Amino acid sequence: MLTNGADMKKTWKRIAVAVSAVVAVVGAFVGSGAAGGTPIAEAAGGALSASSTAIAPGGPAFSIWSVVYVGLIAYAVRQFFRTADDERHERLFVPAVLSLLLNAAWILSVQFGFLWASEPVIVALLAVLVWAFVVLRRTRPSGTVEAVVTDGTFGLYLGWVCVATAANTAAVLTAAGFRGFGLGQDVWGVLVAAVAGFVGVLLAVWGRGRLAPTAALGWGLAWVAVARLDGPLVSVPTAVTAVVAVAAVVVVTLAVRARTGWSRARVVPHAA
Repeated sequence: MLTNGADMKKTWKRIAVAVSAVVAVVGAFVGSGAAGGTPIAEAAGGALSASSTAIAPGGPAFSIWSVVYVGLIAYAVRQFFRTADDERHERLFVPAVLSLLLNAAWILSVQFGFLWASEPVIVALLAVLVWAFVVLRRTRPSGTVEAVVTDGTFGLYLGWVCVATAANTAAVLTAAGFRGFGLGQDVWGVLVAAVAGFVGVLLAVWGRGRLAPTAALGWGLAWVAVARLDGPLVSVPTAVTAVVAVAAVVVVTLAVRARTGWSRARVVPHAA
């Protein structure tokens, strides 16, 4: 009876993850404008468009969401068939579900014009993804499929949300009338891009050279650079800083990975 009860609990958890993934994907579909909603870049008065702030990435950057959502659906399906990875998926259950629901909540807050509400939501999403990253860092995937589907997906998710949080914060402050204490867009753009790069370096070191967070964060910063060189809001200092930040994160990631060993870089024993 105890075993049946435990199995039933696991089944309900798996269903909860699957339902949350569907909610997130439906929210993304609405947020894309395909279901009659307003595209995110045009919602909330265009506060999140590529020309809204000096740290806003170019429009094509958001295509990474398609990769993340495919990965999340794959994760939701895989966790129904897991065996060797039961313990890590059990530990990942809460942050995974919360990240999916917060994702949908962020889209809805922007869609309904509540830009101010999007900030605590995306900050909470970032915190939850850091939690998920801690779980994955401390547990070992059973094989390549698990490493790609679970670790890779949540790594991309975390790296991109780091950039998205910076862009969202800048958009919320700008919409609220904040003018940067008179420092100007170039100064703030440089500062925020540098901080994002520093966060990427920390993730590279802490994550033992994991590639997925670096790939997503680098992608986001690269499109920040593109948007600052070609568009209505030009800022060469911000673009240069973003490019340098990308280079720094990539170099540190590869250096850490080389030092720890490519076969060991993606995992850290639970006791670590």
